[in-house]
Amino acid sequence: MELLLVRHAQPEWSRDRAARVDPGLTDRGQQQALRVARRLAREPFDRLLVSTATRARETAAPLRDLVPEVPAEERDWLHEIRMPSNWEGTPQEEVERVFREARVRGRQDWWEGIPGGESFRDFHARVTAGLDEELAKLGLERDPHGLWQLPDLLPRIVVVAHAGTNSVVLGHLLGLSPEPWEWERFSSDHASVTLLSTTRIASGHIFSLQRFSDVEHLPPELVTA
Repeated sequence: MELLLVRHAQPEWSRDRAARVDPGLTDRGQQQALRVARRLAREPFDRLLVSTATRARETAAPLRDLVPEVPAEERDWLHEIRMPSNWEGTPQEEVERVFREARVRGRQDWWEGIPGGESFRDFHARVTAGLDEELAKLGLERDPHGLWQLPDLLPRIVVVAHAGTNSVVLGHLLGLSPEPWEWERFSSDHASVTLLSTTRIASGHIFSLQRFSDVEHLPPELVTA
């Protein structure tokens, strides 16, 4: 089985220095989305899962157009950790101040997330529960030793989501203990591709990280983080 995790392209987090909670893509982000779509369209895939966030939907749009025979399946569990809804229209300087102060909090406070937003505990539980349910529907089961038992036929899946979501998926499938700063452990670029594939080990299979934050489809001037 192959799982391709795509981070959304560059979003327009502020307009006229006012913060946006669910932004679309910048002009550069639209170019990134088209480039990654052209790359993915060259290799057959069976399913396309997309976060419900606008920036993920817009990133997936060119790929839907290039490969119309594979319908986009939106999944709310793929949505990035949710920030406070009242940030919409807040001066961008205030949002940046909150993030700066949040970085130096203690570990316990990191687990609680940004005040008014989704906690990392809830975010991690949402993503991993959704992932496990998705894999179970395909017939994948994890035994007590952490090995996966697989059916004979499995799809090649493209997932268009977020840095945080993809980081939680990576840690969960690689068997790592969660940390509330998963974004920092797996820091990926916009419109990058990360590849996980299953490998036979002992009496089952493991997920193996084959490529991480691959941006070979982007020229240097379009690489952003």
